[in-house]
Amino acid sequence: MSDAVSFRPMTEADLDAVLKIEYAAYSHPWTRGIFLDGLGKYQIWLMFEGQQQVGHGVVQIILDEAHLLNITVKPENQGRGLGLRLLEHLMSIAYEAKARECFLEVRDSNRTAFRLYERYGFNEIGRRRDYYPAVGGREDAVVMACTLVD
Repeated sequence: MSDAVSFRPMTEADLDAVLKIEYAAYSHPWTRGIFLDGLGKYQIWLMFEGQQQVGHGVVQIILDEAHLLNITVKPENQGRGLGLRLLEHLMSIAYEAKARECFLEVRDSNRTAFRLYERYGFNEIGRRRDYYPAVGGREDAVVMACTLVD
């Protein structure tokens, strides 16, 4: 992995590029409408390696709590530590905004993401039954939380 990773906030002009990555990465991706609605409500950040956009992440901050809503790395760039770099960036944004705890939901089948969150310091605190749409039905979400510290 290159150290030349940079971040910037998403704008509406970035939407097509974001959707291309989102649709390549997920069987049930966020829609154009969800991202457009989120531009006014959430912190949406793009991650670049050099000039190439390689991921994006979304965090909602309400008072002293953050909720990680989306973290996506281009499939061909996965497995190189970029997800952790993106997660670290989003958590630093949340901490700077005075959030002291972060929550998230992750698909029960997404063990790679679960391990990433665990490695960062998230712990499982519950489950949401049939939370996610899945091929052939519904899938549970694992609810995780992490305390944000200096």
